[in-house]
Amino acid sequence: MDYFGGQAVSRRTVMKMTHNGVRSYCRTGLRFVMNLQKNIQEAMIMAALNKKSVDDINVKGQRVLVRCDFNVPLIDGKITDENRIVAALPTIKKLIADGGKVILCSHLGKPKGEPKPELSLAPVAVRLAELLGQDVKFAADPEVVGENAKAAVEAMKDGDVVLLENTRYRAEETKNGEEFSKELASLCDVFVNDAFGTAHRAHCSNVGVTKFVKGDCVVGYLMQKEIDFLGNAVNNPERPFVAILGGAKVSSKISVIENLLDKVDTLIIGGGMAYTFMAAHGEEVGKSLLEEDYKDYALKMEKKAEEKGVKLLIPIDTTVADDFSNDANFKVVGRGEIPADMEGLDIGPKTAELFANAVKGAKTVVWNGPMGCFEMPNFAKGTIAICEALANIDGTTIIGGGDSASAANNLGYGDKMTHISTGGGASLEFLEGKELPGVAAANDK
Repeated sequence: MDYFGGQAVSRRTVMKMTHNGVRSYCRTGLRFVMNLQKNIQEAMIMAALNKKSVDDINVKGQRVLVRCDFNVPLIDGKITDENRIVAALPTIKKLIADGGKVILCSHLGKPKGEPKPELSLAPVAVRLAELLGQDVKFAADPEVVGENAKAAVEAMKDGDVVLLENTRYRAEETKNGEEFSKELASLCDVFVNDAFGTAHRAHCSNVGVTKFVKGDCVVGYLMQKEIDFLGNAVNNPERPFVAILGGAKVSSKISVIENLLDKVDTLIIGGGMAYTFMAAHGEEVGKSLLEEDYKDYALKMEKKAEEKGVKLLIPIDTTVADDFSNDANFKVVGRGEIPADMEGLDIGPKTAELFANAVKGAKTVVWNGPMGCFEMPNFAKGTIAICEALANIDGTTIIGGGDSASAANNLGYGDKMTHISTGGGASLEFLEGKELPGVAAANDK
């Protein structure tokens, strides 16, 4: 017999107590490490919220290189959607008004290191001049920083605007090559990054250049807005906090799901990724999008949600079709009732009502990914229902770029949202809790 606290206990009991203590200690240690990682991650994000902006610098008489996102759609040389150009105007106008010599750069499409005329930024220069009400000098150099660019910058007066050619005409751009970064830096005294859409990539024009600019490296108004809205939503949300995730694949949003489950009150899963969750429960999904390898993961996430007290919702009915076409035969079926020869292309009306009710009373909602194939009118009803629900809540509504942003804008609900992100991939990585290289490269306050 041994004695614990003056009480006689068996050696077996002592061993059991010791074993349990060790297990408890290990669990505590593991939780400590996980919490430490989480705290470090959140600290990195919070640091991103404390960057110098154009309001913190004086650019009078200085050459200012501004990385914009002018990656606009072109058809036969004509811009079909100028939202990204319009979004850049506040920063550009601020720098002009302050007497800076404003040099703009951006990528357009994927020329893959070759000067392709159909991907020239020349049409952007024309439209930008119209929107600004002043001349915009276009430096048509296939090498981007060539004789035209150097001469145009040399001739600049305070308040002038020059636009460089497509930065991806240079193969080094996407590789963050030192030579091209130095060439860009040689044109300016100050650097402003206002391209959130590329913030998750380390390229010459948003990261590499900052290593060689002698003056300040700051963020523009658009970038600051993105950081503020997404950062505050994820790290300091007004509750209840609801996240809506859609789109095609679970695999593309693993880290987002895991990160949000630590933060939200309700997580809604829709779109193509919902069928993997259904299949994980042995339910028939027919020819719907399915990631077999992620069924166990789906169950794991449901368990994690339950443990954390997070309400996780997936569709209870589905609009199915016999072909991937707006002209296909379609009908609504209940959960687990998708015919083997049909595929889910939208959430059903009962699910739309369920999801809409889930966001009622929410104070913060983040939405990334449509509920179905919204490009086809017969399968846009679920996405429209989400748009309507978000438009009617008394809270902050944030659309995380990409297809959900296109859906909100194309369906006429864009102006009803608090904030629509300009960067699909960047906003996704922000929601994952990752540090964005394009943001990190800016000077801290």
